[in-house]
Amino acid sequence: MLKKNLHNSFVEFCKENNFEINNQQIKIIYKLDKFINSHKTILDYLFNRNEKLCFYLYGNVGVGKTMLINFLYDQLLIKKIRIHFNEFMIGFHDFRHKKKSDNSIRSYVRKLKEKYALIYIDEFQVTNIVDAMILGKLFEVIFSENIKIIITTNTKLNDLYKGGLQREQFLPFISIIKKHSIQKELLINDDYRLQSKGEYKRIFFPINEKTLFKINQSFRELTRNKHKKEKIITTKERNFKIENYFSGIARIKFNDLCNVNIGAEDYVNIANSCKHVFIEEIPRFSDENSNQQMRFITLIDIFYEKNISLSLSLEVDFVSLGSSKKHSEIFKRTLSRLNEMTNPFY
Repeated sequence: MLKKNLHNSFVEFCKENNFEINNQQIKIIYKLDKFINSHKTILDYLFNRNEKLCFYLYGNVGVGKTMLINFLYDQLLIKKIRIHFNEFMIGFHDFRHKKKSDNSIRSYVRKLKEKYALIYIDEFQVTNIVDAMILGKLFEVIFSENIKIIITTNTKLNDLYKGGLQREQFLPFISIIKKHSIQKELLINDDYRLQSKGEYKRIFFPINEKTLFKINQSFRELTRNKHKKEKIITTKERNFKIENYFSGIARIKFNDLCNVNIGAEDYVNIANSCKHVFIEEIPRFSDENSNQQMRFITLIDIFYEKNISLSLSLEVDFVSLGSSKKHSEIFKRTLSRLNEMTNPFY
């Protein structure tokens, strides 16, 4: 299933990319190797023991979870898919919406099994009741079909969807994952994203005439000799209009992205049409605009997955940007990613 010895390959990978060889990451590599190569034995059958079909990797922002699993993924010689959690759920809901005859969960999972032996779901994060209510049954069927799952997340398993609406209907999912999973925390104190070199020249604050002049100047430099056209992005009969669009470079106000009734699927389609986005007039966050903040978190997650470069104008600097109480923990990941995505070398 693997190209060659995983530990040795990882050490070589770190040296080639000038990454620190971290003992905590090495320990996770050993566990992943064992997980990928595990098979149910005769003793397991005799004692009715379950083969672990899920590797649940959690840890703070910027400690290298995604880097580790991306490395593993590239070494695997099996049918596989790497997908962001938002896109995974979009695919599921699309299947059920479009397939008019047999659109059952079992039918969807069997389609998955035809294509993949392993599914790697990055940035697992449950934020809405629709997903919360369906995930238990969905993963129960996935495991019954012996599809292996790798999950990366910032959240401990017991804390998923904490404080969410009707959370009791989500608890069966936690029980199912516990039963089938190896849970490991990648415990590193540093945020590697904050160690990238270079000045952050694509962050502009506060919002005033001086910063607006700098934004205009930066936008003109990036769009020089590019043709302007209005871009219409359609998602399930919803049209999202980008008026300032120059061959993949877009300029959009925060309110147009996060203060309207659009979500993850719209953001995926926007990302698929862009390579650099200017997001303007990002406000302070508090309990009063927590819904807009959650959309912003989802937006940045998807843009990060799609390798979109960013330029930002903010009401205040990152330190003073604040957060709603509800989203304060996951927003740390957003800030870490914004630091990386606004770097000129990104």
